[in-house]
Amino acid sequence: MGYGNIMRVQTTGASAQTARQDGLQYSGVNASHTMADTDAGRMEKYRSMINRVGAKYGIAPALIAGIISRESRAGNALEAGWGDHGNAWGLMQVDVNPNGGGHTARGGWDSEEHLCQGTEILVHFIKRIRNKFSNWSAEEQLKGGIAAYNMGDGNVHSYGGVDENTTGRDYSSDVVARAQWYKNNGGF
Repeated sequence: MGYGNIMRVQTTGASAQTARQDGLQYSGVNASHTMADTDAGRMEKYRSMINRVGAKYGIAPALIAGIISRESRAGNALEAGWGDHGNAWGLMQVDVNPNGGGHTARGGWDSEEHLCQGTEILVHFIKRIRNKFSNWSAEEQLKGGIAAYNMGDGNVHSYGGVDENTTGRDYSSDVVARAQWYKNNGGF
């Protein structure tokens, strides 16, 4: 796809902190894969929508699935579509907090319109990272854009520290590992 190959993005996977959310006694890529697998059944009902949105925006559908798994556990972690203490909306957890992303939620929490909005935000951040770090490879820019989706491009300062300001200090690495699992196992 036009934003780098998700399968070539380097990843260390989930931190111990993130893995503990599922009671896992291990971290890394294996923990991310376990969590993606846990969400796979719930993710199935969104497969065709995710694939359409990915094709529309030139984003690997597996990456959208990886974000959905990390952000909302394929909807399982939401209350009436809301997460993050009412600050984020939908499967992809679009930040509606005026002091955060300040977005206006579009569509139902599990709608194609919502997935389009979340993917537009992701593409926006990938492009911002491309401009900010034009010397990075496409895969490094993709990973930087994923990190920026979590905490803004102003918090991405170097590739080596791409996740230093993200939730769990592992956001992009965890999302990438989950996306790679969905690409290999989930039909995305």
